[in-house]
Amino acid sequence: MDKFVVVGGKRLYGSVDISGAKNAALAIIPATLLAAGKCRIDNIPDIRDVRLMFNILRNLGAEIKMLNPNSFEIDTSAIRSQVVPDAMAKKMRASYYFIGALLGRSGNAEVAMPGGCNFGVRPIDQHIKGFEALGAHVRTENAVIKASSAELLGGSIYFDVVSVGATMNVMLAAVRAKGLTIIENAAKEPHIVDLANFLNLMGADVRGAGTDTIKIRGVETMHGCDYSIIPDQIEAGTYMVAAAAAGGDVAIRNVIPKHLESISAKLVECGATVEEFADSVRVAADGRLTKCNVKTMPHPGFPTDMQPQFAALLAICEGTSIVSESIWDNRFRYVEQLLRMGASIQVEGKAAIIEGVPYLKGAPVRADDLRAGAAMIIAGLAARGATEIEDIHLIERGYENILGKLTALGADIRRVEMPDEESAKEDKKAI
Repeated sequence: MDKFVVVGGKRLYGSVDISGAKNAALAIIPATLLAAGKCRIDNIPDIRDVRLMFNILRNLGAEIKMLNPNSFEIDTSAIRSQVVPDAMAKKMRASYYFIGALLGRSGNAEVAMPGGCNFGVRPIDQHIKGFEALGAHVRTENAVIKASSAELLGGSIYFDVVSVGATMNVMLAAVRAKGLTIIENAAKEPHIVDLANFLNLMGADVRGAGTDTIKIRGVETMHGCDYSIIPDQIEAGTYMVAAAAAGGDVAIRNVIPKHLESISAKLVECGATVEEFADSVRVAADGRLTKCNVKTMPHPGFPTDMQPQFAALLAICEGTSIVSESIWDNRFRYVEQLLRMGASIQVEGKAAIIEGVPYLKGAPVRADDLRAGAAMIIAGLAARGATEIEDIHLIERGYENILGKLTALGADIRRVEMPDEESAKEDKKAI
């Protein structure tokens, strides 16, 4: 397994182009199963999770043609299976979107229990509740979710908790259900709106996406289309926080500034300069920033996927900050890594009390999950000395060419190959 080595103390200058939204792409790719024709999708991020999604589609029988590294033509007309193998599903959380898409397409789906980042219990009971409200029979056998329906029928669904995954998954099934489906207490994230726009372009009738009530009138057939995915809100936020933590002046391009408002507001509160333009934001910071309190909330609140990155910044801000997590139960595992670098953080339940220190010190750390890994990079950029980050495959699940993008901004970051265990054993024998 490789690792990143980050030498801190380099201020960031220049511009960075943001890739397509990971969380939109991971739902839109399975949604192509609903089309009777080819779909061309542009601005797809070149990341591990997308490649896993493509592998699952190919295994089901889809033909996928790469037009360029970020544009693909997908033809699902010859799908020959409704079963997502265990080994593929366990590699990522978003594999559950194939349940909704396959139910909508054929009325049958078998998908192994999904995997992905581990930062708390993430049941899919709300997904199942939604499918059953549409008339599907759902059961779990040997850790495999099996859903079937002779005919999906529109229904009323009220989610007990706001769930992005359940909202999108039920949308995928409901667009082909007969009659009207009403989803209440729906999530409102930008990628939900993006999925709705894609489905509507294929001939669906989805209204209200981006509000807490979504109405879907089922259609009999859907067709292929050309579509471009929105920019990634969390990737953009990560570079914004990196610029604030390392210092410098960075333009983050190809973004929708409105999607970044909660992040921008907190950076300004800390003392950074944030300027908004039509499709870019500029973040500048000079000197040590100051404390602020952050509480994660469903959109349009501060996103939980930005919590670890912002905590890395607050670790070097002057004063005491409190970070409260209201979405997941176990999202402070990364704190142990920041403590290795000299941070002063105390976790109490679902809150972290951060006493800002003058500086962090480079140390060996690991990426506990995708966003925690991004936080380690930010901490390394701001630290004195070298920070070695292991388990970087988790970071590459969601960030396209993060090494190249940071290097272009002036960061001192490189990839180092680590010998695997078998190679290490051979080396010891040779000594």
